Formats: sequence, C-alpha cells, structure tokens
Amino acid sequence: MQQGNNGVFHRLESAAREERQEHKWKEVQKLLRLAAENSNEFKVRLDKSGLEHKDIQSPEDFSRIPVLRKKDIIRLQEENGLEWMLAVPMGKLRRVYQSPGPIFDPEGGTSDFWGWAEAFYACGFRPRDVVQITFSYHLTPAGLMLEEPLREIGCCCIPAGPGNTEKQIELMTTLPVNGFVGMASYLKVIGEKAIASGWDLHKDFQLKTAFVAAERLTDALRREVQDLFNIRVRQGYGTADAGCIAYECPELGGMHLSSRCWVEICDPETGRPLQDGETGEVVVTPFNPAYPLIRLGTGDLSAIESEMCACGRTSRKLTGILGRVDNTAKVKGQFVYPAQVQTALKSFPGIESWQMEINNPRGRDTLALYIKTKKEINKEEVAASLQKAIKLRPEINILSAEENPLQDAPQLVDKRKYD
Repeated sequence: MQQGNNGVFHRLESAAREERQEHKWKEVQKLLRLAAENSNEFKVRLDKSGLEHKDIQSPEDFSRIPVLRKKDIIRLQEENGLEWMLAVPMGKLRRVYQSPGPIFDPEGGTSDFWGWAEAFYACGFRPRDVVQITFSYHLTPAGLMLEEPLREIGCCCIPAGPGNTEKQIELMTTLPVNGFVGMASYLKVIGEKAIASGWDLHKDFQLKTAFVAAERLTDALRREVQDLFNIRVRQGYGTADAGCIAYECPELGGMHLSSRCWVEICDPETGRPLQDGETGEVVVTPFNPAYPLIRLGTGDLSAIESEMCACGRTSRKLTGILGRVDNTAKVKGQFVYPAQVQTALKSFPGIESWQMEINNPRGRDTLALYIKTKKEINKEEVAASLQKAIKLRPEINILSAEENPLQDAPQLVDKRKYD
C-alpha cells in the first residue's frame, strides 16, 4: 500500500499493464482452485458445464464458465442456504447483510473486504479527513461497506445515515466535515435546503470532496452539485455482492477498473467477452476467498476504454453505465425487480393487472404503480406492502375501466431521460 503524493493507494494502479494483468490472472487462478474445493455453487456450475477447474488455463478458457446471475443467487440461496455458496464456515464471516431480492451479502474477515479504499483515494480522500456518510447503516451493506475503506485510509467517519436533512446540515456546519459519501441527488437536496435556511454553502461548509454512488450521475447533476458547494464530485461503481468494480479519478473520462477484481464486457446472451469499445454486460469476478462469485453478471451495460489516462493509472476504464440488460431498474439506489412487485401484490386479489413506471422529472427519480382492479382496494395498504418489499414507496394510480388494459404491457417501464 502506498499513501504518498503520487495519488495511488495500491502499487498495481500504476504498474505496467502487463504486470497488472499477470497479477490479476494469478488471483483468478488462485480463486478458481479455492472455489473448486470449497464452494458447492461453483462445483455444481462447473459440473453442469462439463468443465473442471484444471481446464481453465487462460482467460479464453475462463470465459467458458457460465455466467452467474443475480436471479441465480436469489434462487440458490433460497433453495440451499447461504452457507452452501460460501468457501468458509459462516462463523468465520465478519458480518452478513441482506439486500432487496432478497440476497444475503456476506462480509469476510480480510482488510478492506469490499475493495473501496483504492476508489476513495483516487477521489481525493486522505488521512485525517472528516467524512459524513449518508448511506444506510442497517441490514443493507452500504454504510459499513463504505466506512471501512475510509478507516483504512485514516479518515474520521460520521455515520449519519440517510434522511433527516436538517441534522445533516447541522453536522456539516458544526463539525469540520470536508468529505461526503452518498447519493449526488441527496447532496443536492442538502445544499438546496441549507440555502433556503440561510446558510452560505461556500462560507459555512468545509466540504472539499464528494464520493457518490447508487444512482446514475449525469453531467448536469455533477455540475450542479460541484457548483453548489465548490467541491470535487467523483463516482464509484460496484454492487452489494461484488464490492468495488470501477471508479473515477481526478481526470474523469470513464471509471478505472479496480485492482481487486477481474472484469469482462460480455455478450449478454452468450457470456463471451467482447472487444474493447463494444457495448456489453459487465461481468465481474471479485478476488473474494470467502464468497467466490465467479463470473458474476451485473446486468449493467458498459464498454471498455483502453486509452492510457493522464492520472498515471494504467488500468483500462469503463466508459460509464449505459443501461440494463434485463428488465430490472435501479431507483434511488435500490434495484426494483418485477418479481418482488408481483409478490407484494399477491395479498391483493382484487388487482387484475399492473405496471410500474419510473420517471425523473427535474432530475429526481419517481416511482408510480398503475393498476386495474375488479374490486375496491386500499391504496395506502398497497403502497405500504410495496415499500416493505422493495424499500421504496411508489405513487399508486388506479386506472378506470375505460383506460387501456395492462395485460399485454411490460410490467416495468423506465421513462427516465438523461442529459
């Protein structure tokens, strides 16, 4: 680990590409051996594909392993339990979280388990910074997942959690908070509310750096937040099960691939890697000895940019998140699955058909459910049931008998538009 003036946290960030790739391939091979011996999930996946781990001698061989998808993880955990997928006894884990799906997210005992320290250092966080974290500190992993790497760097962390905007402002104006971690749209809300309350964002706040995630960061939203506070805003990309996948540096121009995982851009149908520059699904293999998720399909679409970056890091970059492979969508940091919605609505037999619509008027995500019913239902009860299932509360709209039927319409419609 290096924490000097060169601006990199891990020596691999600036190592020659050949050295970097060789190191990462050795990590893949080590993980394959471990998973083949200890992970029931991987053993079964290899067996069904007619492969043995010794058959995987090159990255080309590696791409023959079938992609593991989130829906597979949900099903396998439900059928076999979490421990069936682990490579260590559950008692050796540090924590177990649960994300919507539901999916259990185990945390092993290694330092910076989720691999975000490299990303935070690239963003500009340094020892003795005071960082306010507005992600949830509860059953989902985001809060602690992003606090521990900051502690690795040497930052002081304030576990503010989401919401309670007045308290967020109070903390930022009474403590020397110079770093923010959360959603960019929420930092904008904090800024606008502070201005409305009479605060001067440049004089009364000491913010210098913001690391944002869990939603799409448009150029317009980045500019708005940067101008509001006169700060640097950089984003990271990862998932609750895989941890850090890529992150922005001071130079922008895409997101550097993390040193702690093997990333492929693949054809969503075949799972085979595509050429640099081609758009496909992000498939990631984190070097995780406790929970080896080998060739995990994220469902996100991106492409690889291979040009060298002026920041000195030698890793290739993701060009950005360009959309979703399947019919799920991420809203306010949470994935919305049609199956979750369907399950939540089962307790309302009067609902004949439904459609969930996502939009973003004035840059803020909204969620609305349109339903057709054969008898009267309580909209508040429907909204509460959905909030319990998907962690979001949609607006409920009951369609009249004269309006277009929903039976043949897609269940999830994303109408968001981005600058």
